[in-house]
Amino acid sequence: MTEKDLMRRLLSLTRRAVQEYNLIRDGDVVCVGLSGGKDSLALLAVLAQLRRFYPKRFTLEAVHVSLGFEGVDPKSIRGFCDSLGVPLHIVDTRIAEIVFDVKKEPNPCALCANLRRGALNNEAKRLGASVVALAHHKDDVIETAMLSLFYEGRFFCFEPDTWLERAGVHVARPFIYVEEKLIKQYAKVAGLPVMFNPCPSDKTSERANMKELLRNLPMDNEMLRLNIFGAVKRGIWDKDTVS
Repeated sequence: MTEKDLMRRLLSLTRRAVQEYNLIRDGDVVCVGLSGGKDSLALLAVLAQLRRFYPKRFTLEAVHVSLGFEGVDPKSIRGFCDSLGVPLHIVDTRIAEIVFDVKKEPNPCALCANLRRGALNNEAKRLGASVVALAHHKDDVIETAMLSLFYEGRFFCFEPDTWLERAGVHVARPFIYVEEKLIKQYAKVAGLPVMFNPCPSDKTSERANMKELLRNLPMDNEMLRLNIFGAVKRGIWDKDTVS
């Protein structure tokens, strides 16, 4: 598929989620959490295209929360944001030091995620944003539901739209219908400036283990993933609308 074809597919799936769950309202300031990974870069590119024709008018801001790892240069994502006409705001933190040196967390991902979310939401509030857009995709939905089942004994997943009272923002996930393989294709064809992730826990987290487990289950993998995603949609997201 060409870059144009891939973007068209991404736009279709994103618009479906945005409309179905009312993720963007007229006049919204949408703050995209830009980690520098393929998912968040693709989300920013898609929303930058969507704002050109979506009937509900909205503006975009991008926020990169720097974790404080040495040797990480956000220059490439700054150029990317400039090419899209989206302002980039960089929040410098000591999250890496806190998680790995001060707390010495044996399972650092949860604490890191909480600190990153706090920094992102605070910056979004400072910018006057009404929506924080995160790049969780369809595979993230499936993995999160199974992690909850395996480690918490319940079937749970994040919602497409979550209202945060303290921060005063909606957290939206416009990529919930987008498969990771489509994002990978787009990132490669479009030459997205993906930043290197220096986190030592990047490939050893519980999520990475779950991804591998699901990939290797000895059954029709596509049907398995379809069933899990359908269970999340019917049993968690749409439970209040099912008659």
